[in-house]
Amino acid sequence: MAESSSPSPSEEIVRLIKRLSAYVAFKMSSLFSTTSIRNLDSRSIGAIAGLAIAVIFTWRAIRTPGEQRQRRQPKRRINNAETSSAAAAQSNVSSVLPEVSSPREDNAVQDVVDQFFQPVKPTLGQIVRQKLSEGRKVTCRLLGVILEETSPEELQKQATVRSSVLEVLLEITKYSDLYLMERVLDDESEAKVLQALENAGVFTSGGLVKDKVLFCSTEIGRTSFVRQLEPDWHIDTNPEISTQLARFIKYQLHVSTVKPERTAPNVFTSQSIEQFFGCV
Repeated sequence: MAESSSPSPSEEIVRLIKRLSAYVAFKMSSLFSTTSIRNLDSRSIGAIAGLAIAVIFTWRAIRTPGEQRQRRQPKRRINNAETSSAAAAQSNVSSVLPEVSSPREDNAVQDVVDQFFQPVKPTLGQIVRQKLSEGRKVTCRLLGVILEETSPEELQKQATVRSSVLEVLLEITKYSDLYLMERVLDDESEAKVLQALENAGVFTSGGLVKDKVLFCSTEIGRTSFVRQLEPDWHIDTNPEISTQLARFIKYQLHVSTVKPERTAPNVFTSQSIEQFFGCV
């Protein structure tokens, strides 16, 4: 019995391209069925387009000149009835039987496709928008969140902006209307806070202006600011204020090293604003 000839390298590549195309079609159908086109970023769309172009050009490159000439040549007439019958039978069998591939080919296709569909790490701006749920207005206290100091008494001596929060603060101002607020004991403390924010570049690199930095003399005053502004998010360190505002504000972030025993469903807890947005 004659041994079957092994497939040529070009035939193996053709078979690999066919399985790759089928796998890409499956991946794309799954992608568009679970994710809206609006949520696809430019990298994902570019990867899909690049993969499609690569498949087309690879297919054209592996076609030998002999195969191209063979397509242009007219079919020769075959007068042998037995040969025609055998060819027809073989064609029918080929159309019925599915193409069987080896595990080695399946792994090769999987490896190639996985390289194009590797998950893309989201940017900080994308994380901020996702965490804020497209919130267009945000209010935030300064002490313990933006500033190193944690009490109004400390602000009488100095005000220091936390360097680790600047990147997050800038991204928030890009997509939301941000208001900063704090309780101070005197006008000198207010001036120190504004000077610290200006030295950190908050007013020059972001969408924040000095008019959106609000000061009051009591905790009740800060609560009143928040209710008047009606933000989508409020960020605070005082659990009492978070509890009072839970009925009026859509979402809140309570910044604390200790998680409260009870919080409203719309109140999130994190050790810092950077940690909440995944910067640390």
